[in-house]
Amino acid sequence: MPDSSLLAPESLGATISIGEILVEIMAVTRGAGFLEPQELIGPYPSGAPAIFIDQCARIGGSAGAVGSVGDDDFGRLNVGRLQRDGADVSAIRVDTVYPTGSAFVRYRTDDARDFVYNIAHSAAERIEWTDAVGALIARAGHLHVMGTALSMPSVWALIEVAAPRIRARGGSISLDPNLRKELTVDEQVRARFEHLIEMTDLLLPSGEELERAACVAGKYQALDTLFEHGVREVVLKRGADGAQLFGRDGTCIEAPAFHVCELDPTGAGDCFGGAYVACRRLGIDAAESLTYASAAGARNVTYRGPMEGAGSREELNDFIRQTPRSR
Repeated sequence: MPDSSLLAPESLGATISIGEILVEIMAVTRGAGFLEPQELIGPYPSGAPAIFIDQCARIGGSAGAVGSVGDDDFGRLNVGRLQRDGADVSAIRVDTVYPTGSAFVRYRTDDARDFVYNIAHSAAERIEWTDAVGALIARAGHLHVMGTALSMPSVWALIEVAAPRIRARGGSISLDPNLRKELTVDEQVRARFEHLIEMTDLLLPSGEELERAACVAGKYQALDTLFEHGVREVVLKRGADGAQLFGRDGTCIEAPAFHVCELDPTGAGDCFGGAYVACRRLGIDAAESLTYASAAGARNVTYRGPMEGAGSREELNDFIRQTPRSR
């Protein structure tokens, strides 16, 4: 079985994320893009790091967010949701000049998504070091990083400080590559990614991100490369095909998918990761943690809105009991 001490125990301190906090507004109709007037719904609390932390807190883990929102209703919506669900919001900065970041999303007929983001010209891009940020990092036991952060200079500046400090006090690090088509992966981003891989205990890729993360073709060749670089465990998210856990010690665990009617897949991978990390840090074994993670991702796609389906331990237990699986 995988090393029970793979991730730092909950007693060491909270799981934290550093990154964008957004609102999401969704098109009701399916189609390509936003080139004509159409019906929209929202706003919903969003941002991959925020969704992850919300699910982490909902399942019972100690969790906190480092980010920035505008002094507006969108910002208050996000902070209120995270706080309500049990996350530490003390290190979320309120920017009095720039608005809360936003993402407009529309689903195509083939289930692909088109996004229009406002991150660069919003509060989401203006995350700064504050006493509150320093205090949260000082008491953190685990850092979770989203690949989106690697292209955001203000976020990367904090990660460069936080990662070694958390590791130095016995903490652990997880990384979700989250390599979206809207993001430019240039040489600088690639260098940051490779630097972070060297410190990563747990990698949480989706589909082809595994091979992209390793810069090697072939699943098992990619795994070998990542393990050689220091990664200790890889959990591969495969959507309707379930999930797989691969340990550096040769462990392989499979979790079949739950059968659900998908309404909105945005945020499913973030909920998966939040549940998995929280469960492992709470001392739940790898196989059961993988089941909870799969349930969290599946449950979330049955709700409209990227973190509306984040489930508590009790809700996920009910979901697991009531929902059929692939096998």
